[in-house]
Amino acid sequence: MSHRETKTDVILIGAGIMSATLGTLLKELVPEWKITVFEKLSSAGEESSNEWNNAGTGHAALCELNYTVEKPDGTVDISKAININEQFQVSMQFWSYLVKSKLIKNPQDFIMPLPHMSMVEGQQNVTFLKKRFEALSKNPLFQGMEFSDNPEKLKEWIPLIMNGRTSNEPIAATKIDSGTDVNFGALTRILFDHLQSKTVDINYKHSVNDIKRTNDGLWELKVRNIESGEVERHTAKFVFIGGGGGSLHLLQKSGIPEGKHIGGFPVSGIFMVCNNPNVIAEHHGKVYGKAKVGAPPMSVPHLDTRFIDNKKSLLFGPFAGFSPKFLKTGSMFDLITSVKPDNLLTMLSAGVKSMSLTKYLIQQVMLSKEKRMEELREFIPNAKSEDWDLVVAGQRVQVIKDTEAGGKGTLQFGTEVVSGADGSIAALLGASPGASTAVHVMLEVMRKCFPDHMDEWEPKIKEMIPSYGLSLMGNPDLLNNIHISTAQELELSEKKPIVS
Repeated sequence: MSHRETKTDVILIGAGIMSATLGTLLKELVPEWKITVFEKLSSAGEESSNEWNNAGTGHAALCELNYTVEKPDGTVDISKAININEQFQVSMQFWSYLVKSKLIKNPQDFIMPLPHMSMVEGQQNVTFLKKRFEALSKNPLFQGMEFSDNPEKLKEWIPLIMNGRTSNEPIAATKIDSGTDVNFGALTRILFDHLQSKTVDINYKHSVNDIKRTNDGLWELKVRNIESGEVERHTAKFVFIGGGGGSLHLLQKSGIPEGKHIGGFPVSGIFMVCNNPNVIAEHHGKVYGKAKVGAPPMSVPHLDTRFIDNKKSLLFGPFAGFSPKFLKTGSMFDLITSVKPDNLLTMLSAGVKSMSLTKYLIQQVMLSKEKRMEELREFIPNAKSEDWDLVVAGQRVQVIKDTEAGGKGTLQFGTEVVSGADGSIAALLGASPGASTAVHVMLEVMRKCFPDHMDEWEPKIKEMIPSYGLSLMGNPDLLNNIHISTAQELELSEKKPIVS
């Protein structure tokens, strides 16, 4: 019986937005390298990158209130928002380059212009929003943001939310028109089609079972062909583990010391999706609210216009939930089998710390549709039950690790890269802002893993990403040029949306 074996330069595990981005960057920089991809499912972008499994906001920190923190002295810290916005600008520049080089034909297949708004109720929240607005609008990255606490103005901005509102609570919102809606599922598929045309060896229905170091310093993967059941062996000099929630198990199997003392905490999400075209047509934008007291940062309620298959849709959520699976298509044993002797204490400490979080998530799972409708009515007072259906979103696995600030077993809300000391292996863990910052995160992987190549690659990287190595905030002219050119290339300027 013949077993397939291959030797290749680079193996990418998981056909999501991260592998798609890293593969595309490498193909532009070193077209001669051989790249092989393994994906457990039958096509690209089906897990966390899928448009129904993630929020698709184009996280630019324009409206997400959890990226701006009120400090004890009452000032608002916007450093995280600046960071995330700069990272999103890097993605925008790279996508523009792909459109300009004709690698992407029609940008509207994956990105559309859409106002981003934050909305709050109650005097204390209104005061916070105003302070946040003042801090952000002084910054060139957030120019064009408006603030209003005038109900008449808000009726123009968010009619669906204002109609039928009886509460006398003060209400305010900020709005910025340079936001976007990004369909990361579509973008992932576009990039994999491109990679396929560039002779990248893409293997669907192939599950990576094991990963270990060979004597000559290469990585050997045991890969099961799901259709034939055969086990194949594939070796490479460099491996990127981009399997979403599935990455933690593979990182543990690699045995690298950097992967020890790390755990994962799975969180599932549920969205409500509107099935009434008249309601969908009444709302245009992404409106983020404030998480309820005691709720985790990933459950900030938002009402999002989305463009999926060139049709306008409307989603509300997310309602968080708990399932021990690490992937939507994962196993009920994922959480248990991720506990190892080296991360046991970290996991136990996290368990004790996140008791209230777990309780909250389990309560969320148990919510009836009517209870969910009540939460939706805080946004849309006139919402009718029959206009909304439930959609189960993707699984997120939040990283748990020991930190100086949080001590043992601290839950991390963010995206993290773990790489081996010699740069021959890297894994991507964590959750939001994830996909939106994919280009920045993959450049970080390249810096850690290919330090000897970065100097020769730099001119080409700068051609793809003009702001590479520079702060946009510190270079307002460059920022302005990039805003104009990306809006042009990605067809974001002044286009009226398609109404379905």
